[in-house]
Amino acid sequence: MTQSAHPTGLPLSPERIFAAMNAFQATAALRGAIELEVFTAIAEGATTIPALAARCQASERGLRILCDFLTIQGFLTKNGETYGLAEDSAIFLNKHSPTYFGSVATFMNSSHLMDAFGNLAETVRRGTTLLSGDGSMDPEHPMWIEFARSMIPMMMPAAQEIAASVSTLNPCRVLDIAAGHGIFGITIAKQNPHAEITALDWANVLTVAQENAQAFGVAERYQTLPGSAFELDWGTDYDLILFTNFLHHFDVPTCEALIRKASAALNENGRVITLEFVPNEDRITPPPLAMFSLVMLAMTTHGDAYTFAEYDQMFRAAGFVRNEMQQLTKSPQRIIVSSRQ
Repeated sequence: MTQSAHPTGLPLSPERIFAAMNAFQATAALRGAIELEVFTAIAEGATTIPALAARCQASERGLRILCDFLTIQGFLTKNGETYGLAEDSAIFLNKHSPTYFGSVATFMNSSHLMDAFGNLAETVRRGTTLLSGDGSMDPEHPMWIEFARSMIPMMMPAAQEIAASVSTLNPCRVLDIAAGHGIFGITIAKQNPHAEITALDWANVLTVAQENAQAFGVAERYQTLPGSAFELDWGTDYDLILFTNFLHHFDVPTCEALIRKASAALNENGRVITLEFVPNEDRITPPPLAMFSLVMLAMTTHGDAYTFAEYDQMFRAAGFVRNEMQQLTKSPQRIIVSSRQ
């Protein structure tokens, strides 16, 4: 029997399959290092195992093995017995960096999220999440507190681009649907002194948004609307409504119902900005956007990563005649700007 070969002529290897089977180890190692503040400690000068053990209050054996693993993974460098930070680790995993990203792991690697992938074969068989109730969309779900407290570093670049695009809109009454941490509305208010923000979300989550509005100095122009987006009266005469990473949780009829509600809440010249994981029509590119469908399969009853054609159809069904997609420059995500004229 001849050995299978790649089109290049080289023998095929199960290395990629083996790496995928063991990928959870890299996830666990990275989160463990973030919790122990290994990257921050090295940035502070604790570059040897004894120094790291003292700074991180952990065993020398544990840190040696962890740091070597992280070096193999490319997050650290090693010269003799001295460890250093890879360039991206120095920028995003050192707590003293203004672009610190480590808090994102609290949500991305939380049990709420990871447990949803515990039996993916059965999830695929059923075509829906195995989580109880409505999955991640259960009212007052505690995971959204984790989301609100953890995800600002990941969302800030998109928030800044959206805010810049509406910085000259005056007056500017903004409704931020499923506001979470509130950073999208808050950043608009920070850049536009005429902006008045109303943040809608569950009451327990809005406490985080209010804290952030206070911290960013816009609390006087920031009000909250606690409750369900499906049940509350949103009000009227908004200049801008934000759907940021919200519509992907639902099926098409539910999305259309929400979009119709947005249409009724806007003034004549109002717009909707939708931030989403919007894959190309082939549904496999770009990978960071296309792969998000699997998250929705595991976490929700009917959610998906919809294509622009699908969003365009949803918004047109709700009376929006102009929908334009834009690629953000500092985020893999895309925005859709929708208007009724």
